[in-house]
Amino acid sequence: MQQLTRVACAVLALGVCGCAVGPNFKRPAAPPVTHYSTSADPTETVAAEGVVQRFTPGAQVTADWWRLFGSIGLDAVIAEALAKNPTVAAAEDSLRQSQDSLRSGYGIFYPQIAAEADATRQRFNALKIGDVVPASTIFNLFTLGASVSYALDVWGGERRMIEGLRAQVDLQRATEEAAYVSLAANICNTVIARAAYRAEVDATSELIALQREQVHIGEVQAEAGTVPYANVLLLRSQLDAYEATIPQLQVKLAQSEDLLATLAGELPAGWHAPQIALSELTLPADLPVSLPSDLVRQRPDILVAEAAAHAASANVGVATAAMLPSITLSADYAANSVTTNQLFAANGRSWSVGADLTAPLFQGGTLWYHRKAAIDSYQQAMHLYRQTVLNAFAQVADTLQALAYDAATLRAQKEALASASEALHLVQTTYAAGLSTYLEVLIADTQYHQAKINELQAVAVRYQDTVALYVALGGGWWNANRGTAAAITRSPAEPSSNP
Repeated sequence: MQQLTRVACAVLALGVCGCAVGPNFKRPAAPPVTHYSTSADPTETVAAEGVVQRFTPGAQVTADWWRLFGSIGLDAVIAEALAKNPTVAAAEDSLRQSQDSLRSGYGIFYPQIAAEADATRQRFNALKIGDVVPASTIFNLFTLGASVSYALDVWGGERRMIEGLRAQVDLQRATEEAAYVSLAANICNTVIARAAYRAEVDATSELIALQREQVHIGEVQAEAGTVPYANVLLLRSQLDAYEATIPQLQVKLAQSEDLLATLAGELPAGWHAPQIALSELTLPADLPVSLPSDLVRQRPDILVAEAAAHAASANVGVATAAMLPSITLSADYAANSVTTNQLFAANGRSWSVGADLTAPLFQGGTLWYHRKAAIDSYQQAMHLYRQTVLNAFAQVADTLQALAYDAATLRAQKEALASASEALHLVQTTYAAGLSTYLEVLIADTQYHQAKINELQAVAVRYQDTVALYVALGGGWWNANRGTAAAITRSPAEPSSNP
């Protein structure tokens, strides 16, 4: 018995101190670059509408970055959406599910104990055991028993399984953060687009009114024989084109309102978005640009890909351990009696203790190729991780360049609007002096309103690309404080990594 105890202790020590087969996952290093664009990243934009956007490398991304746009209505919509959006709620549930699965998995490190109670009435026949003299009897049998088993994690397969579950927790946590960032960005972009659509509807309506006057004047001139009727047809064609844009803009406006309601977790029929004009938004002037070495530790999509690769790495260890011998320690105790008052009598007790060694010898290649499949999955996950990093760096580079060009475009549109305004003023002056026709006034006014629509579109694009930069940098979720609107409800802390 003492020798058996020594063997059991030695085997137990081997299970506790044994190595874990399979690769040890290491966080991929950040790309060895110092900037995102092919050439140096822009440091600032040109001035447009009096705002120069400056890019500060290494600056922190605030978690509630949408507050920088200075709109109380926008803040209210995002706060409501963070509390009610079903997609965000589902992401939180997925995180809690993965945490509970991890806690459940820790049970493999503890002995499995079971109790049994059994009461039967039997008829025993001696012929069953070959007795030539048939004899039978009817009796009751009462049994109480307990069993203990403990699977030794000699090769670390169970530890690798827990490692994979922990990686799944990391994956779901990053997925949750991605849901928060995506929700805030979608609301900001929709609010900006909605404000731009409404402003375009107003500007286009004014343009249509002027165009109708041009058509009327053209008809009068055509009837007087001063201009060919073809001029009237051209004016009507232009008017029809302008009028056709109004329903399109109204459809987009209605769809943006429905989208806002959906993002806020409400039915469109019972929710009304606050009216937010482009003029009520403030364009952030100082923009952060995370260092490339920080970006790979911040962006939720990169963290999701990293966690997926970690889980795939752990699965290689699980598949490798399945190919090796497994050892299980077990012990059983039972008390048997034909009457309940003699259940704990000495002559009815039985027990056993032992160790079981199981080694797979031939599985038709199942275990071998299962491990090969796990290795292939790990390599695939690493390639997907690298592709995610490439896409993330390209997105940051694209957004930085877009903001630089947005400012230049807006400044050009502003200059075009100013020129159209000056031209309109000159035509109105010459008309008042009797040197220009009223038709020339209407044409100049039409050009002015078209320039105004182009300027509105340029303003909206600049705002949306600013939103895109915050998203491309990861959304700042790691800087969230519990007291702010961005302190998206944190899930329970992850359980300890050790049982």
